[in-house]
Amino acid sequence: MSDLQTGFLCLMTRPTEPLFYPKYNGEVFMDLPPEYLPERYQRIAGSIKTYHGSTAKHHISIKPVELPDFGYTARVPRHGEFNLFNSAQRQVAGRLVGDLLSQPDPQAMLSVAAYARDRLNPTLFQYALAVALVHRKDTGNVPVPSFLEMFPTRFVDPALFPKLVEEGFVVQQGERVAIEVPPSFSASETDPEQRLAYFREDIGVNLHHWHWHLVYPQEGPLEVVDKDRRGELFYYMHRQTVARYNVERFCNRLPAVKPLKNLREPIPEAYFPKLLNSALNRTYPGRHANMVLSHVNRPDDDAVATILELESSLGRIKEAIQSGFAMAADGTRVPLDPKKGIDILGNIMENSILSVNVPYYGNYHSLGHVLIGFIHDPDNLYLEGHGVMGDFTTAMRDPTFYRFHGHVDDVFDMHKQKLSPYKAHELSFPGVSISDATVQITSGKAARNRLLTFWQRTQVDLGTGLDFGPQGNVLATFTHIQHAPFAYQIMVQNETAEQKKGTVRIFLAPIYDADGEQLLLSQQRRYMLEMDKFVVKLHPGDNRIIRRSDQSSVTIPYERTFRRVEASNMPGTESFRFCNCGWPDHMLLPKGHPDGQPFDLFIMISDYKDDAVSTGFNENENCNDSHSYCGLRDQLYPDRRAMGFPFDRQPVAQDHLMKDFVARFPNMSRTVAEVMFTNTTISRT
Repeated sequence: MSDLQTGFLCLMTRPTEPLFYPKYNGEVFMDLPPEYLPERYQRIAGSIKTYHGSTAKHHISIKPVELPDFGYTARVPRHGEFNLFNSAQRQVAGRLVGDLLSQPDPQAMLSVAAYARDRLNPTLFQYALAVALVHRKDTGNVPVPSFLEMFPTRFVDPALFPKLVEEGFVVQQGERVAIEVPPSFSASETDPEQRLAYFREDIGVNLHHWHWHLVYPQEGPLEVVDKDRRGELFYYMHRQTVARYNVERFCNRLPAVKPLKNLREPIPEAYFPKLLNSALNRTYPGRHANMVLSHVNRPDDDAVATILELESSLGRIKEAIQSGFAMAADGTRVPLDPKKGIDILGNIMENSILSVNVPYYGNYHSLGHVLIGFIHDPDNLYLEGHGVMGDFTTAMRDPTFYRFHGHVDDVFDMHKQKLSPYKAHELSFPGVSISDATVQITSGKAARNRLLTFWQRTQVDLGTGLDFGPQGNVLATFTHIQHAPFAYQIMVQNETAEQKKGTVRIFLAPIYDADGEQLLLSQQRRYMLEMDKFVVKLHPGDNRIIRRSDQSSVTIPYERTFRRVEASNMPGTESFRFCNCGWPDHMLLPKGHPDGQPFDLFIMISDYKDDAVSTGFNENENCNDSHSYCGLRDQLYPDRRAMGFPFDRQPVAQDHLMKDFVARFPNMSRTVAEVMFTNTTISRT
């Protein structure tokens, strides 16, 4: 590994330790110019180098360069909170990303970052550095640690850390044992919402949400923010997240979440996260049951908003949907047509810099998070920080996240419902038919169309994020849902005399709601879980397609969600970066039920001529395997169709049930598949 790569990794290791403090088991010393040290250490620079540098085997010298003026970063205090839902702090982060990207080469960026690291808010710095590394083409060989590795207190019960530190300091590396993370610690089992704690508090789910927003920042240089179909991806990724959560609720005999469309009603769900905010070393504040949103008046946090302001923004967004066009800042009308409309609305709703009119349409999504995040102390009377809803790394833990995003998705669906149902020629694939489709576990003699889920115990290394803690690996064991590997078998007939190319689209949808009532297709479409999407070549005659679950276009492999960097050795050269964006593989299947939960397994093959875009997409290349939710780096989204096709629009009147829809098109298949939850726990080998 080059000095450049190692230097960047040192910047991202133990983020609140001084950069000069030896890293990687004391083997690496960052040799900084005296003026690059924080003021506290500049007058003792010589003794620091003698004391800390003399024992390190490897020195990395940082060369002085012309530095930007970082005065603007004072908006985010060094020892304060950093909040990407805060528009002013988001702008600071975007400007910092720009300063890093503007450096002429990676070596200069390393020098600038080395100067900034110990002067800026650690979370702000790590966010901006990660965005810059992800988006620079000349830093493609620098692995970016996951946020779990850098700030583990935001993902794991803080009661665990004294045990981790004790194990690390007292026990030699080879004799250390993993400390157990309690599977449920935010509430007792008497709270019905605790049945979904395994989903909301899953480390992989929360890392996915953080990394998606890392790849798709709202602020920054235009080349970083303006990605293909960015607004539509914001809509679709969150739609799929809410759908997956609601399906999990059905599996646990709970109704779908009630969308939080009235911001003036009490919020019945309480939430007490019991997590440490890394910046403040305080726990995130909790929320009591039946609290009511109000204004937020916290000027020092740049959080000043009223419910009326949000209602006004929402009214203007709905007005745009009803009229069929948005009003740009220069007064021109921007049509919300079937192709671009959802992308425009996604940028307006999220309030990225791509919004066609920020002053008019406001900041609905982010301010919604802000109001909920400060519900416990809206006037800063008690000097409390934001709750978990005010932080990208923790927001998905709160039951209210899914209620709020359920409401946001309802607004998006107002636009989708205005679009005409797909016509037969848009759905058919002449000459291609599916004669049989099944799914089956790949190990042993498993029954067809029966899938299994269970609990799995997994170890993660938290040593990288233990500032001033023990060197080497410090392991924790946590329990999460997992599924047995499975594969689809699809028998397809190409009745023409020439080879054809098609896109296989696979969805899983609940047949019944929590009360056992059968869902109509018009309802079911909102709970469609995209499982996979891939391109196939169909030879004349019979074709047999086998597709494994670990090839899914939705997920990233387990190894990229939970990476273990051996802290006792120099890190490897794997390049993760963009590749970390994707739904965790262990959460691909819903939990199911001990008695078996029936699902509609929908498979469709669409005509690739109608799907193709001009891109060099190859799903077998690194980072292309989770494009359904995350798109592709520096490429067009590899599917011309609307995200969620063919279920993003309402069905025609005669398609009451899924079986009615599928019966009209031979290129579609519906199979009833059962997901059985076996309440057993295994350890990952």
